[in-house]
Amino acid sequence: MKIVFLSDTHNKHLSCPIPEGDIIIHCGDVSSRGREYEITEFAEWYGSLDFKHKILIPGNHDFLFEKNEDLARSICEEMGIVVLIDQLYELEGIKIWGSPIQPWFWNWAFNRRRGEEILEHWKKIPEGVDVLVTHGPPSSIGHLSMVVGGEEVGCKDLFNEITQRIKPKINAFGHIHEGYGSLEKDGILFLNCSFLNRSYVPNNKPFVVRYEESKFSLDF
Repeated sequence: MKIVFLSDTHNKHLSCPIPEGDIIIHCGDVSSRGREYEITEFAEWYGSLDFKHKILIPGNHDFLFEKNEDLARSICEEMGIVVLIDQLYELEGIKIWGSPIQPWFWNWAFNRRRGEEILEHWKKIPEGVDVLVTHGPPSSIGHLSMVVGGEEVGCKDLFNEITQRIKPKINAFGHIHEGYGSLEKDGILFLNCSFLNRSYVPNNKPFVVRYEESKFSLDF
């Protein structure tokens, strides 16, 4: 089985080369400002892709999911897309948790203050999750989470929960475009799946992960 991961397409999804697979997971920021027409256009494209399962978490640009979750969900669900907002979804024996939450970032959607406020969301994630999909990265994973303007953009609390308690096989995310890449640390495969670069130019390819005999591996 193949799982395709991508993120941060920002209305430029038609330029994204989509490899073949069975499951596709988008890690958020499908739009520019989360307007209804943007979400609709993305959902029509995403829903038309030839995958058995299509999963999406919103990102900080996807305001409609925060302002009118019912409407945003209905647009996606009509196209066969599963939306995860602090939720667990199990398919093909794989447990997937999705969360759009990220540390406060210029007052965008799904922002939470560092500390207890954001930790409440991470505490909801159960142990035994195989694939953890977050829009923002955890901290302490080098170039994948980045330092922007002298500030660590990744979430330290998320990193601690991932490495000390949750211990997923994969943590896929986006948000920080210039952090695109993969890194294996503490037995966890971290994937920054951002499609656009820092200048919002299509630059990167989705990641493909192969799932066989309960093991995940990058499919190069």
